[in-house]
Amino acid sequence: MNRKNTNTPFTQRQLRVGEMIKQSLGQIFLRDEAKVPVLETRNITVTEVRMSPDLKNARAYVLPLGGKDAENAVSILTEFSSRIRKALSKKVDMKFLPRVSFVNDTSFDYAEKIEKLIQENK
Repeated sequence: MNRKNTNTPFTQRQLRVGEMIKQSLGQIFLRDEAKVPVLETRNITVTEVRMSPDLKNARAYVLPLGGKDAENAVSILTEFSSRIRKALSKKVDMKFLPRVSFVNDTSFDYAEKIEKLIQENK
């Protein structure tokens, strides 16, 4: 089943696995288990993980503490995604461990922009 329409809701299984991956990534970053050089992973927050329908790909939305230098953090995480995936394999027991891609989470910026617009129009 190929779902090109992005408006279809995620299945319970996708949500459950995404939450499990999110928590595991959070632990890995907090404890610096992936040993990512030149990046203080303790300062990385995983805000959401979205799973593909076949559960073989995960898109992790991340945000550095304070939102500073987010693009650089995402590129470093992407570069060392194999190390992070290896650390993830020790925490998660799945038939197929998903490939993890990292994305800068801009939802907080968007929410702040909307909040400013609401305040201006009062």
